[in-house]
Formats: sequence, structure tokens, C-alpha cells
Amino acid sequence: MQSISLKKILLKREILSLLKGLVTKLTDPIVIQDQGGQVLVADLGVDMDKADIISTSSSDSIKDPLVNADLQKIPVVLSNEILGWVVGKEQVEQVANFLNYLAKREFEQKMLAADALDKYREINLLYTIASKMSNCLDVKEIGTLVIEEASRLITCTSASVMLHNHQTNSLEVVSAKGTAEHISSLNVPANVGIAGYVFTTGKSELVNDAMRDPRYIVNENECYAIICAPILTKDRTIGVVNISNSEPISYTSQDLKLFTAIVTQASGAIENAILHESKLREQRIKSNLERYLSPQVAEAVINEKEEVSLTTSKRKIAMLFSDIRNFTTKCEELEPEQLVSYLNEYFTQMVDVVFNHQGTVNKFVGDMIVAMFGAPSSIADREYWAIAAAINMQKRIKNLPIDWIRKNFITGIGISSGEVIVGNIGSPQHMDYTAIGDEMNIASRLQGLAKGGQILVTRSVYEATQANFEFREFGTLPVKGKKNLVEIFEVIYED
Repeated sequence: MQSISLKKILLKREILSLLKGLVTKLTDPIVIQDQGGQVLVADLGVDMDKADIISTSSSDSIKDPLVNADLQKIPVVLSNEILGWVVGKEQVEQVANFLNYLAKREFEQKMLAADALDKYREINLLYTIASKMSNCLDVKEIGTLVIEEASRLITCTSASVMLHNHQTNSLEVVSAKGTAEHISSLNVPANVGIAGYVFTTGKSELVNDAMRDPRYIVNENECYAIICAPILTKDRTIGVVNISNSEPISYTSQDLKLFTAIVTQASGAIENAILHESKLREQRIKSNLERYLSPQVAEAVINEKEEVSLTTSKRKIAMLFSDIRNFTTKCEELEPEQLVSYLNEYFTQMVDVVFNHQGTVNKFVGDMIVAMFGAPSSIADREYWAIAAAINMQKRIKNLPIDWIRKNFITGIGISSGEVIVGNIGSPQHMDYTAIGDEMNIASRLQGLAKGGQILVTRSVYEATQANFEFREFGTLPVKGKKNLVEIFEVIYED
């Protein structure tokens, strides 16, 4: 409680004037003492012009007036605390009541001033914290700032920031200080313990003598007193911040208020950091996916659209195989570094064409490109897009800026379509998203038959696209396991 001095109240000249007006002319003086009995006003009553505040040294003490049984001695009280005494024969209670009122008013003014100062300090503190966090996008770094600021203002032996893991439905420590550092790997179920209660309810908790609380989780980080506040966003709770002390102290409601304000200020920064990390992770995934899928398909995979599925299933797709003729011979003409450089340029250009025609690059096998149209994202007119891609691949080679590539990278392309098994296939250590089935084998065989510049397709591809492109019959192909020969058509296009 704010300290109130009766002497300081009486030192205000206007107070003595008010007391003069309060009492009528008396024959006996009224004496005002402090709580220890030292005289503050020696003569209030008979002659007010002579009434004065005297010093509180021991030489100014007067003999206790209560030796005279006719005198009254009434305390001046504020919230059960005696601030002083009013001693006299008449109007003593009236003077004491007035001083009680003045003491209460002084106390209220001090409380208002203290509250205003607290609010100023709190605002200044939150502004400082916000400034420190404004340019920080690392969750762990923000968590460290939060517990550093909190522990600087509130006595503690341990502090931690815990974030919710959706996959395990647990609270995981991301930043810690003090004894909590030794258990930073601790994961707590999101509905267990004091932290779990705060996370579930979204309400701050102050618990003194915490080990007696039935929610308390026993571990090596023993706590006597705990304050736990939720990290709240607009629509959900994403974690909690704890501060605790292993010594037998008692946290106050003011500690709880200050701690909650700090955590609230930090919540927005933590949410932004999580979103930033998620965005970076998404960009890395997208960047990796776009090496194999068209940008549209990569975006669809990231957004988990219904038409995109990486699970193993039977699907109708079109398959394209493209291979450079006599590549082994060409390899002998170049240094390895130069050959790899030319291959990378070639693949870059070919992949760009595939992606621009809604295709997915399945794999590179040496100098061969395998592409799929219709997986993992289903597309209409998959045969059309496969042929359009093949024609543009042939044309792109002839327009490349590197003369050696234009003259030596002559490709044959084979395309088939039908039902195959598509999905993640491989071992637990390594898996590929690919397709297997007869139609894949047929497309590979057609590519092997195609001469440089040729595009060969099966009847299924021909029938689906005969209204869009020109064809001529090429012949038939026997395939192991099939009774009928596979009919082959060559795509006619202008260079």
C-alpha cells in the first residue's frame, strides 16, 4: 500500500485553514500527534493564529494527554492503519473524521498517480519489446526475447516458450531459460498439465505452491510458483509461455497482468515468424517440385487440390519418351564438362516445353526424357497436349542459340496412351513418382523406332487427336504379351 504521512498532509497551509473553519472557538487546545505520539500540531483550538506544525524531534514531544481522564484520544485511520492521533476535550472526533477523509483522499490520489505511472511503464515496456521484435522473423529468437524481457521484470528461475505441434498434438519447447533449458526436448500433450490447461482454455494462470496443484506435471524442473499465458492469434491458440520459480515465493496479480501483456505483445510477432517459416518451407517445396512438375501442377500439389493425388492408382494418361539419336557417338566429340553443359541447356529447354503443355517430367534416363500428361493432375485432351509438346520440342531444338546442339541433338519421340499404374513406387529409403504398365513400354519402343525428328504414336493417340493433327500410317509393332500388333502412326508437322 502507498505510504501516507499525516505530517505531510498537515504541512499544507490550506489544511490548517480548513481545520480552523471546522472547529468553533474552544477553551482547551486540540493536539494532533503522529502514530508514534510525537506532536504535529500543538494548539488547535483556542487561538488558531498560534497553531502551527512543529518538528517531530524528541524534544518536541509532549506528555501524553491521556493522563487527564477528561481528554479524548481518537486515532486517524487509513485502511486499519493508524496514522496519528487527535487529542483534546471537545470536537476531537470531528477533527479526526476530517483527517481520516484527507488521508483517504491523499491515498486515492497517490494510487491514481502510481497507476498512471505503471501504465506508462507498461506502455513503454511493450513499445520496447515491439521494437526489438519488429524486424525478427525467427521463432526461436522471438521466444528468447520474450522470456528475457519477462525474467528481467519478474523474478524466476525458469522460463520457456512452447508451441503447438499439430501432427503430434503436443506442446514443444522452442526457447528456454534457466532450469527449463535442461528439458528443452520435453513434449507435453496439448491437454495435460497447467500448460495444457492454459493452451486449451486460452486463459492465463497464476499458481502459487504449484506442486500441490493436481494439474502439475512432475519433472526435473521443479517449480513452486508458475505463471502461464497463452500465445493467442485472431482465431486460435498456438502455444504458451511459462515463467516459474523453484523458491517458495508468491507471484501477484500484478505479475500476472504484466506477464500476460508481454506475451500478448509477442503473440503477433510469433505468428508472423511461423507464417514466414511456413512460407519459406512452401517455397522450397515448390522450387523442388517445379523441377519435375509444371508450375500449375506444383501449385496444385502444394494446395492439396482434390484432383491431385500422389497415391498409387490406375489412371489414364499419355506418355512421351524422347531420346537423342547416336548420343554415345556424340559424347566422344566433347570434353565431359562441355557435354554436361550442353545437356543441361537441352534439358532446360525441353522441360520448359513440357511444362508449358501441362506435362510432368517423370525422369531423365541418360539423355532420354520421360514425361506424363494427366498425372498427378488430371487434364482433358491429354493426347493432344502430348503431341503438341512433342512438336514444339522438335522445333525448339532447331531454334536453340547453340549451333552444336542444333546440329547434333537430333531426337526421336514416341507417344502412347492408356491405363497404367501411377504413384510413389520404390523402397522406404527412396521412392519415385512414376508410372508402370504396357503403355509405358510401348511408348519406349516407339521412341526407339523413331528416327531423328520423327514423332511416332499409337492408335489410341491417333484416334484422340486425328482432328487436330496430320498423320500417316507407319506400320505395326509386335509387343510381348499382346495378341494383336500395335498400330503405329507418324505425326506430320512443319519444321
